[in-house]
Amino acid sequence: MSNLDPEKIPRHVAIIPDGNGRWAEARNLPRNEGHRKGVENVREIVRACSELGIRMLTLYAFSQENWDRPRDEVKAIMRLLSRYLRTEAEELIENGIRVGAIGRLEQLDSRVQRDLERLIRRTEQNDQMRVTFALSYSGRTEIVDAVRQIVRAVESGCLDPDAIDEKCVEAHLYARDLPDPDLLIRTGHESRISNFLLWQLAYTELYVCESLWPDFGKPELVKALLAYQNRERRFGRTSAQLRREP
Repeated sequence: MSNLDPEKIPRHVAIIPDGNGRWAEARNLPRNEGHRKGVENVREIVRACSELGIRMLTLYAFSQENWDRPRDEVKAIMRLLSRYLRTEAEELIENGIRVGAIGRLEQLDSRVQRDLERLIRRTEQNDQMRVTFALSYSGRTEIVDAVRQIVRAVESGCLDPDAIDEKCVEAHLYARDLPDPDLLIRTGHESRISNFLLWQLAYTELYVCESLWPDFGKPELVKALLAYQNRERRFGRTSAQLRREP
């Protein structure tokens, strides 16, 4: 941690927390035990991000594709999610953490929807850190839903087609007020983005680590931040151009 530059901490970190099932299988445990440990680890990583000065954290908690998993596994994940939203509420509020969610939330278990809505309301005034859960989420679906909204606006005469640009599309995404992530971390040694934040990751730095999500702790997070701080973010420009900037 002493090597981290506090002036270069990424403002927004996104994480694909992969490997719960593999963590359990490697220990001859039920897959649901891996999900339980994974949910517990969310608490630790939220704490770590807050301590390190990360202002925004987005977690890929449950994808649209995850609905195709065995029914018992999906039910267990929904129970764990509901429990997390209820048991972590006081700590999140105490630490000034605002909770949000993106995705087709109406598809979630009704109990999860209620717990999520309640936690969002209770934390909406918090401003120390923002944690966003991507639930029943798909990057392609997000773009499709944005296009549908834009088409309706054009059909109703509220939007000139010639006014459609990148900012217009961004204004119709699920979390239109969230800046693009500076850093994406994927655990579990898989090198793909799995339909996560397809629009927003255009210039995000990617970091893949071997640790499975239940084993990904603050030391691994610090390693990811150090790797990020050692990169040069050019956004299409040259290194020489960046050196000339004040």
